Amino acid sequence: MQRLEEIKFDDMPSGFKCKEYMDSCIKKIVYQGVEGAYSHIVTQTLFPDADTENVNTFEDAINSVLNGEASYCVVPIENSSAGIVTDIFDLLLKKDVVIVAEYDLHISHCLLGIKGASFSDIKRVYSHPQALMQCASYLKEHPEWSQISLLNTAVSAKKVKNEGRIEQAAIASELSAKLYNLDILDRGINRNSNNTTRFVVLSKEKIFSKNSNKLSLILELPHEKGMLYNILGIFVLNGLNLVKIESRPIPEKTFEYRFFIDVEANLNSENVSNVLEILSEKVPFLKILGNYCSNN
Repeated sequence: MQRLEEIKFDDMPSGFKCKEYMDSCIKKIVYQGVEGAYSHIVTQTLFPDADTENVNTFEDAINSVLNGEASYCVVPIENSSAGIVTDIFDLLLKKDVVIVAEYDLHISHCLLGIKGASFSDIKRVYSHPQALMQCASYLKEHPEWSQISLLNTAVSAKKVKNEGRIEQAAIASELSAKLYNLDILDRGINRNSNNTTRFVVLSKEKIFSKNSNKLSLILELPHEKGMLYNILGIFVLNGLNLVKIESRPIPEKTFEYRFFIDVEANLNSENVSNVLEILSEKVPFLKILGNYCSNN
């Protein structure tokens, strides 16, 4: 990441400003979990020279940004095998943060145990729910193992290390094995060899780069026949390509949904301005989640 240097663009929607990244403005980077977590790996990759801090929950990470303790937080948002991280989507709705960058990390899960442990010893396997899902086929081959969800893969590895019980194992990264001095009992146990998790960097400052090419939005639609078709048509008619659409239920409205949409676009383009103006007139709720550079 480079230092933030403002570039002049007028009339940006919803208070967004076009800026470029610079190192000098970075205070601290926060991630959820402990050392060895995949979020930790991404944080070190994107911000190798920055001060970092780990927290217990995704909400803690976002709150650290909102209260000014950190410049950014790094969180996972979806996995190519297990789908979206629903907690993050729900937090993006209610918290006043924006996506300023994304990073795709290839995930290769390992089965970890204490020194001297073997397969025949294992009775309980700990990991994050997403990691357990990603390794479902592998775990199905071992029905005698109880699967127990924890907040984080690396938290699971740390638990196995600290408790020192030979019957306990964790699904976590190879880095976790090194950090917590655990044996790698098996490697690459996720069912999909292309297993990839998309991480995003969140900021409380509404910024985007002049090179940003992915726009993320939340929409709520009127509960009317054909409305989703009509709304998607607005993007098509303005020459914008949708690369993702995901629905989440609206708890206070039975069987009605919010839509999370990713579009190949930049906020400074006339087409995007047209689309946002039309949407603001047609939908009851619209939130820009961020405009940033796609990994693709």
